[in-house]
Amino acid sequence: MAKWGEGDPRWIVEERADATNVNNWHWTERDVSAWSSERLRQLLLGVRVEGPEGVCHLTDVSKLDGEASINNRKGKLFFFYEWQLRANWLGTSSSGVKFRGTVDVTNLSDENDEDDLDISLSLCKDQPSTALLDLMKRTGVKEVRRVLGEYVHELKSEFSQGMIFPTADGQKSSTPAPPKKNQVKTSKTQLVQIFTRSPATVDGRRGGRFQLLGGSISGEFTQLVPGQKIEMRWHFRSWPGEHYATVSLDLQGRGDETELRMECQGVPKGEEDSTREGWTRFYFQAIKQTFGY
Repeated sequence: MAKWGEGDPRWIVEERADATNVNNWHWTERDVSAWSSERLRQLLLGVRVEGPEGVCHLTDVSKLDGEASINNRKGKLFFFYEWQLRANWLGTSSSGVKFRGTVDVTNLSDENDEDDLDISLSLCKDQPSTALLDLMKRTGVKEVRRVLGEYVHELKSEFSQGMIFPTADGQKSSTPAPPKKNQVKTSKTQLVQIFTRSPATVDGRRGGRFQLLGGSISGEFTQLVPGQKIEMRWHFRSWPGEHYATVSLDLQGRGDETELRMECQGVPKGEEDSTREGWTRFYFQAIKQTFGY
């Protein structure tokens, strides 16, 4: 065993903000599949094109298979994503006749540039020929290509924030930075989906509703004081329909650290231990593993 101060520099803990993953020697990964799935749907459902032939827009995404993650190694970020998708479109001709079709993308991945995407369009089998298909091939393909490029840009810009930050000696590191003083990040849907690794919706305002862990958890924010306090009505799916616990999260700045105190009242009898275990596993430990604090 090496003497103190004489070990392999890859394992020496330097003085730095997070005190973990020194010099980025370890491979770390952030799963962004849930966020990607939601964001791709949002972008695709915003596609609408118009021309002399009429108007076409995407109505729903019927297939979205794949995954996405961000990885880092020694200060370098690597983006991995691979998706196959199908969306349905509805067209209304200038004379008011409606037509339906599909758009397929089979190779949205980190190996292909935006211009290399294979995007195919077709009419549904029971639909007669229409000039709206030409409109979609001429303009719709460009719009679909554009929004998929926007997804890739957001993936590489938004989720790379905080993954690379300065160490004590000015070098770059790629583990997530700890929160700024009194900073609360659990009010944003995308960040919640990152650490829970499951679908979520969060309306981060007083009276706003939330659903977490694929609908297993639901509730309402009753008080939000930025950087200080979060209060909510909190319901677990197996509880009686209208039974909510009251959860209070209080944050207090302690120099370079933030102290979090949690209080939960009104948990159904016999559910105390499982509720405590769930908060520890799916919230506190998950946040620590994902963001490093």
